[in-house]
Amino acid sequence: MATFNNPGVMMALGILTVAAGLAMVLAHNVWSGGAQTVVVTLVGWAALIKGLAFLILPPGVEGEIIVGWLRNPALFYVCLTPSLLIGIYLTICGFRTKAS
Repeated sequence: MATFNNPGVMMALGILTVAAGLAMVLAHNVWSGGAQTVVVTLVGWAALIKGLAFLILPPGVEGEIIVGWLRNPALFYVCLTPSLLIGIYLTICGFRTKAS
């Protein structure tokens, strides 16, 4: 995983993730209005926190954490499952929502 050991790439990844998370938080920081609304807000905050972690942590540390989680089969599925379930939930909600 050469990407995680390259400080320049991790800096760029952190900046892009912070920008995406900040855009979501500034555009959609709504904590009421149903589960869909709160889930989108939580995803935005999670992206912002993840991006800040990429920028604050030293490149070697974040690489060790991510690669360590991906190499452990149990942790891989623990990390994968919430993202998959949130994606499925938001996709289903997006197709069910009636246009006004």
